[in-house]
Amino acid sequence: MKKLGIVIIVIVILLVGIVLARDVIAKNAVSTGVKVMTGLNLNIGSINVGIFKSAIGIKNLKLQNPSGFEDKLMVDMPEIYVDYDLGAILNKQVHLEEVKINLKEFTVVKNAKGELNLDSLKVVQEKKTPPSEEKREKGEFKIDVLQLKISKVVFKDYSQGKSPKTMEFDLNLDERYENIIDANKLISLIVTRALMNTTISKLANFDLGPLQKEAGEILEGATKAAKEATEKAAEQIKNIIPFKK
Repeated sequence: MKKLGIVIIVIVILLVGIVLARDVIAKNAVSTGVKVMTGLNLNIGSINVGIFKSAIGIKNLKLQNPSGFEDKLMVDMPEIYVDYDLGAILNKQVHLEEVKINLKEFTVVKNAKGELNLDSLKVVQEKKTPPSEEKREKGEFKIDVLQLKISKVVFKDYSQGKSPKTMEFDLNLDERYENIIDANKLISLIVTRALMNTTISKLANFDLGPLQKEAGEILEGATKAAKEATEKAAEQIKNIIPFKK
């Protein structure tokens, strides 16, 4: 009986070690992946990889500004949930069946030199100097369903003095998108939706057009899906409540 207890303890310790190793590996993979997609560093508070379910829960993500900016953070995300296709991952393909992004605050900063933190994003740099087809990375990337929440966007301008001119925009955005097949389109979508209903791009003299064009198909698809859903709901109501002359 005593030996059985020791065996059970050893098994439990091994299982805990495996789980912790999975989380550490996933944490490093996510940080590296975001660095590749954005060109910026990401700090992660905690990550939990499901054992019996192909899901990852990530909390307290902080996307850092590059050096030379008074504010350290560009993006504060309390939580991200990812349901992934394990078979695709094993084949070195990024297929995410469902992604939920909870973005608490997106901060656009113009530093004392007049430089904009958005210009450090890899997708923005590529729009200014597009890479050749030979140099362009062609990895498999797909998100079936994206649930995107953006609570607030902040603009800070340090170019006029030590104390920044600050403007805040409460978006409270909660939208659903489907069939995102490129990492650049994902980043473009997030930046576009964060800025397009604010005056920040005008205040910061930032050309949102190229990113908006990059995300165009996704935005059009979401608009079409919303319209179809509204029409379907109206038709169902019409069938339930016949029109009276």
